[in-house]
Amino acid sequence: MVRLTIHHRTTYRYRRPVVFGPHRLMIRPRDGHDLRVVESELVLSPPADVRWTYDVFGNSIATARFASPAATLAVESRLVVDRFLDLEPSREIEASARAFPFRYSDDDRIDLGALLVPQEADPDRRLARWAADFVAGRPTDTLALLGDMNAGISAWVFYQSRDYEGTQTPLETLDRGWGSCRDLAVLLMEAVRHLGFGARIVSGYHAGARSGPGAEMPGSTHAWVEIFVPGPGWIAFDPTNRTVGDGALVPIARARSIRQVVPVAGSFNGVPDDFLGLDVGVTVHSE
Repeated sequence: MVRLTIHHRTTYRYRRPVVFGPHRLMIRPRDGHDLRVVESELVLSPPADVRWTYDVFGNSIATARFASPAATLAVESRLVVDRFLDLEPSREIEASARAFPFRYSDDDRIDLGALLVPQEADPDRRLARWAADFVAGRPTDTLALLGDMNAGISAWVFYQSRDYEGTQTPLETLDRGWGSCRDLAVLLMEAVRHLGFGARIVSGYHAGARSGPGAEMPGSTHAWVEIFVPGPGWIAFDPTNRTVGDGALVPIARARSIRQVVPVAGSFNGVPDDFLGLDVGVTVHSE
């Protein structure tokens, strides 16, 4: 177990004071056997009325309604979490799923539902063919296949960080040859869905290189994929860092589409030129 203190500040800057619409914030994780929330603090400037709810996936949602205009909007989150590291995901795969292709049980297929269905357009089946090229043979080892896809994306696409909003489609990422963590995650998620796997997108934090107690590390907001494999269940695959089940990942929200896990989403009343820029900063302190 490692205790992490995560500071996350997102600042929007405007040319003049603007009126803000409601903002949807996804900044608090859900407790589980692998993560426990010890403390959670949210500070907003300008001040806002905040109401907490759960979405259809069970993610915590804070809806902020601001009473006054401002030229700067700051969302600051402080989390203290205990992360119970499982650096080697369980390899106890059910016998029926050890080799690909396999079929999920009827119950799993019903419950996975839309998580089995590609969400992005693939009119010429280019992405489907690209995914199929990773299949060395039939049958082939399931975990080896997923690991090859997770690591192999870097042969096609290089990572490029960007703070501005929006996500490329998988075909745009392949055509451009570069993408942010969320672009690479969406590419992997959609590709494995074309092979019949249930997959979901995850947003959260990457805690940086592991260090000893008392270390402060530069962190980052991050996106990766969880793929459902009968037996071990949901396994984290991070194509940006080419890791599987990495304990450096701190999940905040899980959903069907990247559009459903945006950390901060909202609107303002004004013209496009009013918006000057966006700054995001994350630091992680380990105890």
